[in-house]
Amino acid sequence: MNEKETIRISKRLARHLRHDPAAIGLTLSPDGWAPVEQLLRALKITREQLDEVVETNNKRRFAFDETGTRIRASQGHSIDVDLGLADAVPPDVLYHGTVAKFLDAILREGLRPMNRHAVHLSATVDTARVVGARRGKPVILRVDAARLAAAGHAFQVSANGVWLTAAVPPEYLYRVG
Repeated sequence: MNEKETIRISKRLARHLRHDPAAIGLTLSPDGWAPVEQLLRALKITREQLDEVVETNNKRRFAFDETGTRIRASQGHSIDVDLGLADAVPPDVLYHGTVAKFLDAILREGLRPMNRHAVHLSATVDTARVVGARRGKPVILRVDAARLAAAGHAFQVSANGVWLTAAVPPEYLYRVG
């Protein structure tokens, strides 16, 4: 499968496993899992194509359960799912990638989940840069996660290493680049 086809399938998976399963007749379990066979039929793709997309996705957005018969998005849902992620102690510093046009609002209002269930944070500047670059020239914000956690904010980490929290008030944000 070529890169263009892999990206096309990955985007379709993200849409239907994160945001709109009903559009293709899927019903996710309360914890976000979908039957692989049902997904394959709905998307008209093969198991080999699905395996390749899951294995080669650089952000590891999707995961199979231990049996390989169910699949879900690792995070980023706008629909109601409970991924069952336990609270975790974050590293002292996390990062968020964005673009300049959102910077003033973020520095005024903080990071909010918008249409998702949580704010997504990265463990490294490089990862945050990649995330921010999706919409233009990236701007990197440093999050004082240690101070945020000490103030009582809960954190979870998804299966693919994305740190999640409900919100980040502006006093915990610092522009890095």
